Amino acid sequence: MSLIAILDDRLTNRNIYARLAAALETNIEVVTFDDPLVALDHLQTVQPDLVVTDFKMPHLDGAEFTRRFRSCPGCADIPVVVITAYDDRSFRLQALEAGATDFLQSPVDHAEFITRGRNLLRMHRQHRIIETRARDLELELKNSELSHQKLMRDSREALAQVIDTVPAFISAADRDGHIVFINASQSELTDHGAPDRRVPDQYADQPERLGSGAVSFGNDYQQRSRSLDLLVFKSGKPLQAFEQEVTDQQGRRRILLTTKSPLRDGSGDIGSVLTTSLDITERKRAEQHLQHVASHDPLTDLPNRALLRERLQHRLSRGGRAERLIALHYLDLDRFKEVNDQMGHHLGDILLKTVSAHLIACAGKQDTVARIGGDEFAILQTQIDHPDQAAELAARIIARISQPSMQNGQEITISGSIGITIFPTDGTDTEELIRNADLAMYQAKAEGRNSYRFFVTDMNERISRIQRIRRELRQALRSNEFVLHYQPQMNLLTGRIAGVEALLRWNHPVDGLLAPGDFLVIAEQGGLGGEIDDWVLRRACLDAMIWQKNGLQPIAVGVNLSPVRIGTLRTQELITTVLHETGLDPSLLELELTEHELVDDLDAAARVLNQMRLLGVRLAIDDFGTGYSSLNYVRSFPVNRLKIDQSFIRNLRTDVNDAAIVRNIISLAHDLNITVVAEGVETVEQLTHLAGEGCDEIQGFYFSRPLPTDALQAMLRRELASTHLG
Repeated sequence: MSLIAILDDRLTNRNIYARLAAALETNIEVVTFDDPLVALDHLQTVQPDLVVTDFKMPHLDGAEFTRRFRSCPGCADIPVVVITAYDDRSFRLQALEAGATDFLQSPVDHAEFITRGRNLLRMHRQHRIIETRARDLELELKNSELSHQKLMRDSREALAQVIDTVPAFISAADRDGHIVFINASQSELTDHGAPDRRVPDQYADQPERLGSGAVSFGNDYQQRSRSLDLLVFKSGKPLQAFEQEVTDQQGRRRILLTTKSPLRDGSGDIGSVLTTSLDITERKRAEQHLQHVASHDPLTDLPNRALLRERLQHRLSRGGRAERLIALHYLDLDRFKEVNDQMGHHLGDILLKTVSAHLIACAGKQDTVARIGGDEFAILQTQIDHPDQAAELAARIIARISQPSMQNGQEITISGSIGITIFPTDGTDTEELIRNADLAMYQAKAEGRNSYRFFVTDMNERISRIQRIRRELRQALRSNEFVLHYQPQMNLLTGRIAGVEALLRWNHPVDGLLAPGDFLVIAEQGGLGGEIDDWVLRRACLDAMIWQKNGLQPIAVGVNLSPVRIGTLRTQELITTVLHETGLDPSLLELELTEHELVDDLDAAARVLNQMRLLGVRLAIDDFGTGYSSLNYVRSFPVNRLKIDQSFIRNLRTDVNDAAIVRNIISLAHDLNITVVAEGVETVEQLTHLAGEGCDEIQGFYFSRPLPTDALQAMLRRELASTHLG
């Protein structure tokens, strides 16, 4: 049984860390504390095998807690993991100086928590095995009546056998740097013969045969190890665990987590230094994988928005010194959402990968191609001498991606619109360049798509385009050009429709049916977002009542709620008024809050949403897991349903990270009595996996595409008829 102590003044964090700790291995006991002083008092008498503590807490911070914990009896070598949201290196140094073993960045990545926790438990357990065996042998030495020489030989042989069973690299060196012994793992790694390793007594008069070179990973490693051994001889104290990179005799790069401790003889003098190294190469690879995942798009493996910003900032400083131009291209695929709706998300993903390959082929080796979200890409073109070079690249990209391609037996043709900004003429900082490239891209779209435009300081043309679209949007409101399509959600237990999500479409008189991505940003910028939101809410509630009047069963309808507006009194009054005017039962209205969009005022939003909850209105968190506000929203708002973002569902059967995230979201939601809906479900394999994990509902092409209201009513009638027949 292993005991893990969790220390965090936040209940939500304690619960999450406790569940993660319990999943590290079997026979885990977890004890949690919200006060560091209470934890210290308890741990005076009960020794844990691992301590996980937050850095910022009342009474004591993580560094001071670690320092005091280290002074508790028997706690000097117990691993301590400090969790901190601070990026400042000084906080890590404080914790290190206090004796911290490892760190985790908040919000905690679950896979990283489990990987590090397992390694630390394994290393601590091995350390205790060695200590226990050493104590047993010492007691045996004291009580034995055998001759001193025979006793030493037998004891060393027993110790060698014990140490050989430990899956770590173990060796000991004396003051002269001669190797006293090495275990089997170390011997195999360094090709040192078993006879020399097993019975070191036979070489007591010729220590050069077990010289320091026997366990060397090269001269540099040997010199560092020797210096650290001398430090232990001098201080008489063990060294805290540290990481080191070595190359073995096969040329393989390895990362070792190493400790050094003094070994004393019968008179109490230090006779040698014990070096124990645990191979954490796989753990470091896992960490590198997590870092890669955090900075790259999971579908295309291109750099994501965050990494693009980082590289752009780096290039700006270099470009300024080198007096070279830098071009930033913003690419948006034209009408991709329509193609995606017609083809399905699976083929849409294939098309995005194809576009990614085209961009990489067009860009230079020093350029950065990034996917910044949805069907938007960016190309950071560096070290150019004239804007014409940027125009040439943009033209190549447009020509290449507009070539027809075969997708699942269908010939698909797609185009793109590119906006270009040049450093330093169009901006001197990251945000300005990105913003201007985005504006230039919208200008290219307004002028017919399938083209590129440079950002220009004279924005009369851009303003004219935006004003035209805004006029068309206002006309659309007056002429009732907006329509709602509804995507049904299926209850996995009953197989029936559990609700629908209202999705806005613009039935444009020229361009046809447009998705929100083609016009909603301009509507928001022009102050029309609120009016459109009001129309969507009212239309959805009216449609829900019409379905009931047509003899259909009452069904809940989900309406997207802008995070910018939820904290306003107007929103509360609007919802109340619409429900009163339409007569819709409040329990049939579900407000969907997009998780990756930040709410400016959580307290104000919570007040409005709690009032809505009292009224009977339900709340869902959409795109759950894609942003930084997940736990804040669940903690602050009266949530009824979590909608897992489709990016985690897409590779559910092949990506263990996505599968783990989905499993943990479902577990967290059910612990909080919250219903879970999986978005973007397209295959029976995804459905089966989700059902096995206990997911409550699904939404996606597997069950139904978004439907016009008449098609939805026909579907509801068929389901009602089947219910009566059953």
